[in-house]
Amino acid sequence: MSDAATTVSLALLSHTNVGKTTLARTLLRRDIGAVMDRAHVTEFAEAHVLMRSSAGDELVLWDTPGFGDSVRLQRRLAASGQPIGWFLSQVWDRFADRAFWCSQQAMRTARESADVVLYVVNATEEPTTAGYIEPELHILDWLGKPTLVLLNQVGTRLETAHERQLTEEWSAVLRRHDAAGTHRVMTFDAFARCWLQEHALLAAIADCLDERQRPAFTRIVEAWRGRDLAVLRHSAAVIARQLHGLARDTVQLPDATLADKVSRALQGGATDALGVEESRARKAMLDRLDQSVRECTAELVALHGLTGTASEDILRQVTTGFETRRAPDADKASLWGGLVTGALGGLAADVAAGGLTFGAGAILGGIAGALGARKLTQRYNEERGLAGGTVRWSDEFLEARLGAAIIRYLAVAHFGRGRGEFAASDPALRWQAVVSVALARSAAEREALWTGMRLENASNARLESIVLDLLAEALTQLYPEPAAFFRGRLTSTELGRSAVV
Repeated sequence: MSDAATTVSLALLSHTNVGKTTLARTLLRRDIGAVMDRAHVTEFAEAHVLMRSSAGDELVLWDTPGFGDSVRLQRRLAASGQPIGWFLSQVWDRFADRAFWCSQQAMRTARESADVVLYVVNATEEPTTAGYIEPELHILDWLGKPTLVLLNQVGTRLETAHERQLTEEWSAVLRRHDAAGTHRVMTFDAFARCWLQEHALLAAIADCLDERQRPAFTRIVEAWRGRDLAVLRHSAAVIARQLHGLARDTVQLPDATLADKVSRALQGGATDALGVEESRARKAMLDRLDQSVRECTAELVALHGLTGTASEDILRQVTTGFETRRAPDADKASLWGGLVTGALGGLAADVAAGGLTFGAGAILGGIAGALGARKLTQRYNEERGLAGGTVRWSDEFLEARLGAAIIRYLAVAHFGRGRGEFAASDPALRWQAVVSVALARSAAEREALWTGMRLENASNARLESIVLDLLAEALTQLYPEPAAFFRGRLTSTELGRSAVV
């Protein structure tokens, strides 16, 4: 076996308008070709480097024109070795039917250059009733290459039983053509795949290669893993930075005016009766929350090779989650100080006067006590830098935002580039359940977390580690088989050692 730099080539084939170029864009994480809802968008076979190892090995993806008239293409390819067939394909078709001629050239490219064929099919169609499937399987026979049949358009995650049923249906059809057992079926959605599923695809490709190519392909896979681990770690840092900003976001309130106090008193002293300044503070915090979510989402989108922004009004309707901590009220202290000290001091004065003042001592004592309590409270507030109060996000709200951030990451990680601009949608129920379990399991580790995050010069390190572990836990629960490739590396400790390859 040689360790020299090697090129491994994949040919991407499908019936026209099934999602082949969408898959190419998703795997490459950049735009190529054109994605349109019409046939024959790709006219020529184009080679693109999917990944390059540090040793110079390359994984190349050939994007080819989609099959149109599959029956005629099968016949033409079968006859291409004969003089008349050669003339028809090389001369006549080139000018009379250019799209058909391009399809033939693409098939020849795949036959001559590809090590493995990726054949994309629409999983919503029945393999036994779609008229183009049978002739295209004959074309795969003509190519004579190991083939992975990728079931596209299956959604973010099917029920396991449904996935097995789909895979078995397509495998049964393939077995009629694949006596040597070189074809394999697997689900891989070009529109809603997760990056972990790409590593399951890489493992399947590795099984199709000969021994000479495997050392180079191992290096390619390691480079791919290093890139994805670095992106995961960077994603955790982005989320931790956003949450840390929320924990530190506080608004200092001035002392309540007499009008505010009267207004609150008229409302029965309700704790949810907001003054003007507190209402303004909440609105400002909501605006910053909305902006921070947008910025965090935009960074995650860019990290995953996507484009687009979160354009919807995200969190401006939030009305809970605020926590107001008020400085001791000097006026209240004055009142209670007057009542308490006045009652005691005035009682002593009345007793000393033989009880003949009829409470005058209590009144005088109350005035003195009120003045003393007010001065003491004001001095207490001044010494501690307290005035009015502060509005901040509650620990419970920050916990909820942590869970929402993990789900938002999953939405980005499952968005196929071929779908166009990233747009948030309702999260899968499975994601919500997995994230809830992960949060509950690690709740003890987050005890006093947000209190610590609010301290001056608090480090992001602990929060970043927690986010990283939650991302790893969610991904492992959603994709236990692909995550096996990262066993021992989907943790904050190991990810911290990862480098971009």
